[in-house]
Amino acid sequence: MSKAKVFLHSCGSVYEFIEDFIEIGVDILNPVQTSALNMEPERLKREFGSRITFWGGGVDVQHILSRATPEQVRRNVRFHIEALNHQGGYIFAPVHNIQADVPVENIAAMYEESLRYRCL
Repeated sequence: MSKAKVFLHSCGSVYEFIEDFIEIGVDILNPVQTSALNMEPERLKREFGSRITFWGGGVDVQHILSRATPEQVRRNVRFHIEALNHQGGYIFAPVHNIQADVPVENIAAMYEESLRYRCL
């Protein structure tokens, strides 16, 4: 038996498929697009968190990272990490790629806040 891990990249609202992903052997889901329908981090962790690793979802890049204040970014990061990292099985990363219009102060706030936690 291989020690290889299966990583699936699938954006958007994939809640309805996560059980199937687990059944076919997916070990890691990336990204975790928490702003999409049915992708609430607490729900995902409660229903699937002991059987799959979530990679991403640490901060909403579309609405928070690009438009909020650094303190709002910190709060959003804290909320997502505390929900997704409960009892482990989480790798911190933003929901998706950081765009060019994101203020540098918000990027710093995201990383500074994330360093307060141990995520895999």
